[in-house]
Amino acid sequence: MTQETISKQLTLLGYVQSPVEKDVNLSQAILELKKEKNAVILAHYYQEPAIQDVADYLGDSLYLAQQALKVEADIIVFAGVHFMAETAKIINPSKKVLLPDLNAGCSLADSCPPSDFEAFKALHPSAIVITYINCSAEIKALSDIVCTSSNAKEVIESIPKDQEIIFAPDKNLGHFLIKETRRNMILWDGACIVHEAFSFDKVVALAQEHPTAKFIAHPESESPILEIAHYVGSTSGLLQFVQIDSAKSYIVATEVGILHEMQKKCPDKIFIPAPVEDDTCACSECAFMKLNTLEKLYNCLRFEQPEILLAPELIKKAEIPILKMLAIK
Repeated sequence: MTQETISKQLTLLGYVQSPVEKDVNLSQAILELKKEKNAVILAHYYQEPAIQDVADYLGDSLYLAQQALKVEADIIVFAGVHFMAETAKIINPSKKVLLPDLNAGCSLADSCPPSDFEAFKALHPSAIVITYINCSAEIKALSDIVCTSSNAKEVIESIPKDQEIIFAPDKNLGHFLIKETRRNMILWDGACIVHEAFSFDKVVALAQEHPTAKFIAHPESESPILEIAHYVGSTSGLLQFVQIDSAKSYIVATEVGILHEMQKKCPDKIFIPAPVEDDTCACSECAFMKLNTLEKLYNCLRFEQPEILLAPELIKKAEIPILKMLAIK
């Protein structure tokens, strides 16, 4: 969704971030509003800790999509970014789906404009289109099947070996999957600015400072980063790894929000955010994810706005590749 579309939708909704009284206990008020409104909160690991702690379901994109499909409550509040809330609306269209801040977009999704991708797809008419879930509803509607970083390998392996494949929009994840599956895929040239921000030299220097720490990374990172990692995995994969692995400290190359849950799961271990190229910040933080705040979440529930609105025809088209993904065990 473009900024212009977001602005128009905000105007249409008449949405205003009303100030919250100083004496309101936001976390408690949110819990009360959830019950009153018959709502559930789905939150991604990259949200701020206070939001993670009030969520009904906390997880990565795959887990949250699975839970969104099952929701029976009247309202889904998606504490994440726009494409995630769109996915929830697509697969559970009868529910009111809310996003605390409609400006919470995604650099990776923005790197794949629908008109450009449609033209790219037309150059390879015999190819099956697999798209990473980090894309707009319009891109999903142009796809044959969707995947997440948790199940991308399984999705690719479900396609006949002689079938040509387009993989979009993340080229870094695509290169990683080509090595993992030994499938020669056609890649769209997109990337996540958060996961491309890690500095190879600084990671190496930090590893030298912490020789017993294991370096773990998300596959959206660039290839040189992945090549020196002790483990590469999805957000949930990284979380699972630190729980079963014997090391006592880890350098973590993904959005820094995951460290909150890692520390909760493993209070006796040390988690160090991987350094980035930018000298003005110490770790890689998604500015879009962090647009959602506890105050915005409270107002979102209170006023039941902003709401994710999608055309029925778009929902029908985009639903097919998502449900194909969810059917793969």
